[in-house]
Amino acid sequence: MDDLGLLRVQFSITVLLSCMFTLSPGSEMNFVTCGSVVKLLNVKHNVRLHSHDVRYGSGSGQQSVTGVTAVEDSNSYWSVRGTSGAACHRGTPVLCGQNIRLTHVNTGRNLHSHYFTSPLSSNQEVSAFGENGEGDHLDEWIVLCSGSVWQRDESVRFRHTATEALLSVTGEQYGRPIHGQREVHGMTISSSHSYWRTMEGVFMKPSEAGSRDFSSPLHTEF
Repeated sequence: MDDLGLLRVQFSITVLLSCMFTLSPGSEMNFVTCGSVVKLLNVKHNVRLHSHDVRYGSGSGQQSVTGVTAVEDSNSYWSVRGTSGAACHRGTPVLCGQNIRLTHVNTGRNLHSHYFTSPLSSNQEVSAFGENGEGDHLDEWIVLCSGSVWQRDESVRFRHTATEALLSVTGEQYGRPIHGQREVHGMTISSSHSYWRTMEGVFMKPSEAGSRDFSSPLHTEF
């Protein structure tokens, strides 16, 4: 079985685990940890960060990233990981100001941005890039939150490390083949369009973690 096949098997296991171990808001662990697999909700527009094997018809031509209203969609799961230059041990709380990668579980590509123009709003394009969880430095995002660690019930922002754009949704909708999905893009100005909150997912507890490095590709971890 190739790496992508293994990744899909891992995701099936993750979904099964989520039925058994997903923590609800207000539970004893109220922070986000490295290695967690989560859905992220844009608070202003009530859409979940989403991707799929559909490429942009303009700009970079890379895999598109959108926002969807559907709650139960497996293409909205993202794995919280470290960067190539900074370890992110599984189960360790993610710090405010920490550099992370968000890897799309179903395709193994990382949330990515660059100076291409987004197709609908002409803001900064956000795409999914890489193979099996490995891309480049443009996959890195800084978690902006108010305390010392990323709280699960907190609305946070994600600032693209290289370009300083904030991950945002302003409501533009696509037509075919992804009719009704919202454009996700980068914006340099902070606003209510740039806040995200964790929703459904599998949250790794520190007691489960040991010291495994979660900056490595997804298929080595589940």
